[in-house]
Parts: sequence; structure tokens; C-alpha cells
Amino acid sequence: MSKTILIQKYEGAVVLGGSMWLFHQQDANLLIFMVFLLLPDLSMLGYLAGNRIGALTYNLAHSYILPGLITLGYLAATGTVPPLLYVWFAHIGMDRLLGFGLKEDTGFRHTHLGPIGKD
Repeated sequence: MSKTILIQKYEGAVVLGGSMWLFHQQDANLLIFMVFLLLPDLSMLGYLAGNRIGALTYNLAHSYILPGLITLGYLAATGTVPPLLYVWFAHIGMDRLLGFGLKEDTGFRHTHLGPIGKD
């Protein structure tokens, strides 16, 4: 495993742990966390429309860009962050920790962290 991939896995662990801690600090219901943790994986349904659309929908749900922008918007408008945003960050961190990277448009198994699964 390359050092770059290892760093991204450590980064995922930090994001996962930090998101869980921030979620807990809001006294949010743990059941909400568990129910919504896998919600971003519904973006895989985009693969029903082909690899290009699937990679786009998956990557939109699994990059830090959307939850980051939404978080900044909430902080600017209200000064708070909804707990579900922490769940979203936690999901992305969990995926990076497990080695699931952003998808290439050549197929679901092809990620920026290398291939996943067996041939």
C-alpha cells in the first residue's frame, strides 16, 4: 500500500472519529446516526444509468465538497450544524478508512485509491 493511500485512510479515520464526536456533542440521537450512516450509498443507484452517471452521483455523495459547502451555509446562516451533516462526513470518512475511494467512470471497482474487490 502506498504512503498516499495510507495517509488517506488515516484521514478517513480522523474524519470518522471527529464527526462521531461532534455528533455526540450535540446530544443527537444515536439511532439517527445509525439509520442515516449508509444513506449516501443510495447514490450507487446512478450506476443503473451507466458508469459515467454512476460515478458522478457516487462522487457527489462521497466527496467532502457538498457536505462542506452545506455546513458552511448553515454556519453562516444559523451558527449551527445539523447533526445529519456530521453523519454524512462520518460516512465519507468511514469509506476512506475502508479503502473505498472516489469512482472513475470506467467502472464501480475503479477508484482513486486503486481497484476494490476481486477480479
